[in-house]
Amino acid sequence: MLRHYYALDLRDDAAAIAEYERLHRPENVWPEIIASIRASGIEEMEIFRTGNRLVMVVQVADGYDASATRDADDSKTQAWEGLMDRYQQRLPWAEAGQKWVPMTRIFSLMSME
Repeated sequence: MLRHYYALDLRDDAAAIAEYERLHRPENVWPEIIASIRASGIEEMEIFRTGNRLVMVVQVADGYDASATRDADDSKTQAWEGLMDRYQQRLPWAEAGQKWVPMTRIFSLMSME
């Protein structure tokens, strides 16, 4: 099992942030999106927020290839991403076209043992 961590900002607007959170409640996420996430090999996904900063934790099986996602070919996923894009803003250091920026671990308590 591997975990990947990503960061992204939301627009700094309280109403937009509230709507983004509402859209991510279990009853509001489109079933096709959940199916697409699972079909890509993601076993667990969590998104945390502080202020307008988001951190996403993705748990995958060994051998997972993030570049192998089918999102670009799926119209429902593209529609969801377009909707989410209304609320999101790129990190200043994100590469062109990049939404979620991979984070680098700089400390692990377990590695201290």
